[in-house]
Amino acid sequence: MARPFAPRPLADLIETTIAESCRQRGLASVEIVTRWADIVGEALAARAVPIRLAWPSRPESQDPGVLHVRVEGGFAIELQHDAPVVIERVNRYFGWRCIGRLALRQGPVPRPPVRRVFVEPDAAARGEIEQRMARQAGTFEDPALAAALARLGALVVRDARRPVRPRRG
Repeated sequence: MARPFAPRPLADLIETTIAESCRQRGLASVEIVTRWADIVGEALAARAVPIRLAWPSRPESQDPGVLHVRVEGGFAIELQHDAPVVIERVNRYFGWRCIGRLALRQGPVPRPPVRRVFVEPDAAARGEIEQRMARQAGTFEDPALAAALARLGALVVRDARRPVRPRRG
């Protein structure tokens, strides 16, 4: 059974929000931005981002578009070499030949957020919280509820002990 409030990828939540911005930049499909890492791979997505998709100026033209990509300076030569692979991956993802070439623009590329790996609290931490709950609140009729609260308590205690890093901004 699926959890009703399970975590969802940020790309799923912001798709409608950035759709208009993408259209103004010539990116008809938001997916080229939100699924960039899935399309080209994590390594390339960390060093290059799509910024614009230019279509031929004549509507009757059968020519594919040009994908403008911002790329870190030192990685530009490698991306230029791998351009046919990137073009093929983008076209395969969308199911038609929408991209004919890449136009590279050197510049800073924002770093993707670092994903923290969730680690379940260990049995000792849960046991300590269960004992503390029993002393302060007594025993619970439902053992599943007691276990869930002990798990939650262990997570809260663990996060409270973690040092807080100041935000950059």
